[in-house]
Parts: sequence; C-alpha cells; structure tokens
Amino acid sequence: MSADARPVAVVTGASRGIGRHLADAFEQAGYVVERGSSAVADVTDRAAVDRWVADVVERHGRVDVLVNNAGVIDTEVPIHEADPDEWWRTMEVNVLGPFLVTRAVLPHMLEAGVGRVLNLNSGAGVRPGAVASAYNASKTALARVTGSTQLAGQDRGVLAFDLAPGVVRTDMTEAMVAHEDRTEWTDPGEVTALALALASGELDVWAGRMVRAGVDTPASLHDRAAGGLDDADRTITLMPWGDDDPLG
Repeated sequence: MSADARPVAVVTGASRGIGRHLADAFEQAGYVVERGSSAVADVTDRAAVDRWVADVVERHGRVDVLVNNAGVIDTEVPIHEADPDEWWRTMEVNVLGPFLVTRAVLPHMLEAGVGRVLNLNSGAGVRPGAVASAYNASKTALARVTGSTQLAGQDRGVLAFDLAPGVVRTDMTEAMVAHEDRTEWTDPGEVTALALALASGELDVWAGRMVRAGVDTPASLHDRAAGGLDDADRTITLMPWGDDDPLG
C-alpha cells in the first residue's frame, strides 16, 4: 500500500477526448490518477475490471473519486436501420461498463465512508433519439445506474452524480453528422471545473442529479441550490398528468 496521502481518482476512457482532459485536470489538482485506458482496454470485461480495481486499491489503499467516462455512440441512423450488434455493443460499453467499474470500486468507498462517483452522461439521456437510438437509451439507463449508486451510498458518505459535458470538440463529436455544422463547442475547462467541484464535495446537494457543463458552473449551482431543490429537479422522472394519475 502506498504511503502517498493524495486522494485517488479513477478515470475510465482517459486516453483521449474528455477523459484525457478530466484525468489531466485531476492530476493538476493534486490527485493520483489511475487511467483506465492504460490498464483496461474494455470496461465490459468483468475480470479485467476487477483485477484493475483490486490492483489500484492494493497500491494506494483507497479510491476517492470514480469517473465513468468511457463511452461510444452508434451510427446515426433510425432505429429500424440500426445494426443489432452495434446497437447492443453501445449499450454494453455505456451501461454495463460503468456498472462493472462502480461495482468493483463502491465497496472500497463504502468501507472508507467517503467517495464520489461521476458518470459522464448526456442531454441525449433525457429524450428519445431519432437516430443513434442506442446512445440515447444507454444514457437514460446510465442515469438509473447513477441513481442506484446514490441510494446505495448516500447514508455511508458515498454520492453519485450525472455530469453532462455539453458538446466538447473531440474525435467522436467531430465525426457526428449532428455536429457537422457546429461552430460553438463546450470548453473542456468548463467540464473539468465542474468535475473537480463535484469531486470535492462542495456540490453534494446535487447528488443523484444531472449537471451540465457549458450551462452550469459551480457558482450557478450553488446559487440555484440556495433556493431549494425539489425531489425531481434535474432527474429523469415520470411526470404524472395530475393528482389522479395512478402512476403519479
């Protein structure tokens, strides 16, 4: 076990794009960063994930922050034109992967009585998609993983958040038809500032909810929370038709 007292952050999919920005920012903020891309090529490989997390804990004795960033998007076609294998692979990477890494890390956080889990989500998760339906479905499902993680840990010092990064200019977003004419992109610094604030505990009132870089800042979230948050604020929730709705 390392005698290094610095907090430890685990970041999946950190070899490029948003994951690299996040991993670099956590390192610059004083964290020891374990980059999943250099240790686990496939976050859906349960045995590899378990070995990696066990090794991290063996070497450092702790995991303070988990950032589930690794993700993919399916081809931008309507659902009836989607390739079933690609569709399901998108679900596996974007949902099974975060579940497996969280499943491996969470017991150590619970034992320590402290931890923050940040799941890289998307505005696509709050609505159906005319194309790339697996991506939308996977991000909706990821929000449920976040919620379940929050419920499992909230009474033991471990909190979970959905962090939507906006549209950062990356290899993935530049290749998307949806963004081919885009001229304005989310600054990666806005994403990392929000991630570090969530990891620090200063925005714990937003646990179990979605925050969005490029729209939200730590300051704006503090201000909004000061006015009080309803249970459903920034969550994916069924909206009943009224008090007489049996599903309300």
